[in-house]
Amino acid sequence: MEEIKLGTIGSGPIVHSILDNVAVTEGIRLAAVYSRTEEKGRELAAEYGADKVYTELDEFLKDEEVNVVYVASPNLLHYEQTKKALSAGKNVICEKPFCTKAEQARELAALAKERHLLLVDAVPTAFLPNFEVVKRELPKVGKVKLVLGNFSQYSSRYDLVLKGEKPNVFNPQYGGGCLMDINFYNVYLNIALFGKPKEAVYFPNIYEGLADTSGILVMKYDGFVSESAGAKDTWGVNSFQIEGEKGYIYVKSGSNRMAEVQVVTKDSEENFNEQEKPNPWFYEVRKWTELLLNENYEAVYQGLDVMVDVMEVLETARKKAGIIFPGD
Repeated sequence: MEEIKLGTIGSGPIVHSILDNVAVTEGIRLAAVYSRTEEKGRELAAEYGADKVYTELDEFLKDEEVNVVYVASPNLLHYEQTKKALSAGKNVICEKPFCTKAEQARELAALAKERHLLLVDAVPTAFLPNFEVVKRELPKVGKVKLVLGNFSQYSSRYDLVLKGEKPNVFNPQYGGGCLMDINFYNVYLNIALFGKPKEAVYFPNIYEGLADTSGILVMKYDGFVSESAGAKDTWGVNSFQIEGEKGYIYVKSGSNRMAEVQVVTKDSEENFNEQEKPNPWFYEVRKWTELLLNENYEAVYQGLDVMVDVMEVLETARKKAGIIFPGD
């Protein structure tokens, strides 16, 4: 692929974060925008220099210039829109959560492989240089016994919940909830490092008629236990810690930013940071671009295998906790 000519689906804050970094990355540019609302679509296109705006998805997917589609719509639409894009012969970058059901994730991965297309899951964690640092330094702490992750970020939309409203981000009818949002990063990092757990149980805080506003997921592995806490109704110090028999790894700013990695053993204390820029989306977009331009199918498909495992854990845990989405 000589150049990534990107078409976007969605116009929320995450799209702006991504496109800000597309603008400073060589080899990728915004070519077209799809939005159900023409006004929003035109605003986004004007801000980032796209020539074309579509309000009909099928017409957007017929655009021959667009060779990569970025899906950043509400959670419940990811599966359908990604499947349509792949079926139209487009490479796809899909925002997290990849979809809402493991069966859907497996189907999309199989379709991409069948059509020989690149399908990238947009989780910043996997593309951060400090993620590679953690993998490299992990043997120093010896046999892992405990993993403790926390990502708490108070949502302004939680204020609406307190007023008796049902914003989409907390509405199970739209695939919402904390586990599928910010706690997703904790679960992803666990599985990317250690594989799929033997068992996962979720203990959520739920308002009547809503999905979870916060909660703790406990995952059982052979020989150790992992706890992932996530909250959109509180705030706290975000971090990720791996404790072993010989020491520990402490990840500053948590699982989606990984701002710094501290490795402490009985004999030494080291600090690592291979991310000069604090913005995680800078590294995400740069890595996407590299993978897509080089048509690195092997690395992309390995990432899909991780994502399928993540979706299996999330789906099983949320259903057991009584969080039911349409189609379940």
